[in-house]
Amino acid sequence: MIDLRSDTVTKPTAEMRRAMAEADVGDDVYGEDPTVNRLEERAAEIFAKQAALFVPTGTMGNTIGIKTATEHGQEVICEARSHILNYELAMTAWFAGCLCRAIPADGGVLQWAGIEREIRPLGPHWAPTGLIEIENTHNMAGGTVYPPRVVDEICDGAHARGLKVHMDGASIFNAAAALGRPVRELCAKADTVMFCLSKGLGAPVGSMLVGTTEAMARGRLYRKRLGGGMRQAGVLAAAGLIALEKMPARLHEDHANAKWLAERLAELPGISVDPASVETNIVIFDVSRTGRASAELSAEFKTRGVLINGINPLQMRLVTHYDVARRQCEQALEVIRDTVSVAV
Repeated sequence: MIDLRSDTVTKPTAEMRRAMAEADVGDDVYGEDPTVNRLEERAAEIFAKQAALFVPTGTMGNTIGIKTATEHGQEVICEARSHILNYELAMTAWFAGCLCRAIPADGGVLQWAGIEREIRPLGPHWAPTGLIEIENTHNMAGGTVYPPRVVDEICDGAHARGLKVHMDGASIFNAAAALGRPVRELCAKADTVMFCLSKGLGAPVGSMLVGTTEAMARGRLYRKRLGGGMRQAGVLAAAGLIALEKMPARLHEDHANAKWLAERLAELPGISVDPASVETNIVIFDVSRTGRASAELSAEFKTRGVLINGINPLQMRLVTHYDVARRQCEQALEVIRDTVSVAV
């Protein structure tokens, strides 16, 4: 199978597997796992933050980041297609006790002017704004990248209003690769940042939350409440260290493959996609003119050895990653071309 459903499907490299087998471990709930400690120290250093916290999933990382900055009964401003609103089982409400205030934005990129209009002060009729959340890259907008000046404007504006900013940076290293800038520059003014080790970076499990020492100390307690005290987690952190240190350098290959696929998909009858909108490793394309729903096409692709998911009846999303080389992209394109030519 050529799996283009997500970069979460990546398998650990041989080097990661060896590191996992040989990892020096201890009880991380006691703070005694040396490999987890090294991973957290290195993540904090790379992002130029005071501290970091290793968590099993990106959803847990976002949940903890939001919880550390908010109080029950507040609102969290986010983009309308954001992951925290649509794909994290309402954890902002369930655990943090906050309501999401969704703002639609072109390309999934919020602007300070649009955010400022929605900020609500303490009052007798509404939930006051407690936090601003941004997603970089933005998954369901097609892997779009926040311009650094926009992030800085949002953070400066939020801080002037006494608000914090949490960045869902699940794929922040893809943004860094696309812009040719280090992640510390892209996240410098954000108060907390979550990023995934298990997507484009290829680790089998794990995400990181970075921020202040005080926030991460409280976050460690929230992690325990959520069942994230994983004890001898060094076997996972060992793979995470390799993902963090070595895998960002190759992300441009995934971006090139995504752009290549988008350019050729745009030539196919019944498919609509703007290759210029593809900035990283995600391609969202419209199949409405094929006359078949995305679920039908997905099922047909699967019978021919290619996995691509629909995100609604009219659109599909493919994601390139290090387990799918250019040759496999070419094979996937042939399957799509053959299937679509029959449908149209």
